[in-house]
Amino acid sequence: MTVTKDATTFVHRWLPSGEAKTRTLLLLHGTGGNEEDLIPLGRSLDPKANLLAPRGKVLEQGMPRFFRRERDGTFDQEDLKRRTDELAAFLSDAAKQYGFDKKRVLAVGFSNGANIASSLMLRKPNALAGAVLFRGMVPFEPAKMPELAGKPVLMRAGRSDPIVPRANSEKLAKILTDCGATVTLEWHAGGHSLAQADVTAAQGWLGKSGL
Repeated sequence: MTVTKDATTFVHRWLPSGEAKTRTLLLLHGTGGNEEDLIPLGRSLDPKANLLAPRGKVLEQGMPRFFRRERDGTFDQEDLKRRTDELAAFLSDAAKQYGFDKKRVLAVGFSNGANIASSLMLRKPNALAGAVLFRGMVPFEPAKMPELAGKPVLMRAGRSDPIVPRANSEKLAKILTDCGATVTLEWHAGGHSLAQADVTAAQGWLGKSGL
């Protein structure tokens, strides 16, 4: 399907599965990626799922991202909130436009995409049914814990990741768990890049997620 930007002006790809009552994977790329990057991953994870892949609107030295970060590497919290709200609106509009089940949307995010997926869960707890977070970090610490009771989340973290410290991955897992989500935190021996072991693990987890 061709690239479009009808729903809340996000450039995105929509690939319907043709299967009735199937889940939709919301594919969220990392810094420097675009709406094409995670489509092969989405197809590998679930060949029968709808795929919805937006492109981040923020540019950092010409590289698309989903929200801004400060010079010292910390996240711009005001921009993160605004972009999270935009993404939630995009999901709602896209569900109306394409006719998918809003209650069966699972985010699959890598790095910056995993971070905004976490922010979406924490700020808009009804927007996602669950998430697969590859190399995600804590986006912010909520003042009040949202209700994420029983929502499945897979986190895949790298033991040698130079960008995401181990303690940060563990903190994100704790925040989501404290909100009631069913979190599986798994460690990969490598660094920040995705590996085949991540894909294989996510395939197995999705098969058991019940979504």
